[in-house]
Amino acid sequence: MRHALLPVLLAGAFGAAGPARAALFEDDEARKAILDLRARIQASDDAAKARMAELVAGQTQALEQLRRSLVELNTLIEAQRGELARLRGVQEQMQRDVAELQKRQREGVNVLEERLRKIEPQPVSVDGKDFLVEPEERRAYEEAVAVLRTGDFDKSAATLAAFIRRYPTSGYLDSARFWLGNALYGKRDYKEAIAVFRALVAAAPDHPRAAEALLAIANCQVEMKDVKAARRTLDDLLKSYPKSEAAAAGRERLGSLKG
Repeated sequence: MRHALLPVLLAGAFGAAGPARAALFEDDEARKAILDLRARIQASDDAAKARMAELVAGQTQALEQLRRSLVELNTLIEAQRGELARLRGVQEQMQRDVAELQKRQREGVNVLEERLRKIEPQPVSVDGKDFLVEPEERRAYEEAVAVLRTGDFDKSAATLAAFIRRYPTSGYLDSARFWLGNALYGKRDYKEAIAVFRALVAAAPDHPRAAEALLAIANCQVEMKDVKAARRTLDDLLKSYPKSEAAAAGRERLGSLKG
């Protein structure tokens, strides 16, 4: 009988444990689901953190690259500013150099023109005669005539005689002879004065001073008490230059001569 009841008891025991075991299985499944969910959430969170870290790293790298680019750009700008400043300095120096060069050129041109004025022939007009003379020649003639105007006949005669010797073909020659004759007359060297006046009349009978030269010869002859020679000279004056002012003065002079 004991053996007959054993299966029944076992069946009852197993039958009674069935619901508890089923509940145990359900708790395990729920626990596994929760753990799996937690694992997936953790994985998603880890993935999000990794992505965030990746993004942060990327942004940090981008910002660092941007910073380096800005530094390089700033360095380039500063270099360009320095180059512009250098070029501006070079330009200003070139402008100063050009201005200085232009100034020197103007000074050089002025010096050259001054030198040319000292050596180039210059046009002059003396006693109705136009010709070219060297600057030094003109200066020498004008200085000699200026001395005559001071009344220093000795110095003037020497200066004019020196001019004639130095410039024997000068356009001033006939005029220089006339003034030399006057200087000699002023220093009472009548004989030399007559020789100079005659040289003028012989060399340039059409010279505007030729008639005055004949009158001066006659005056020299009067001073030398050679009235006859003076009359002959005055007659030549009236015959050769009848319409000149010197001829009018010669007529009066001729009327006053005696002997």
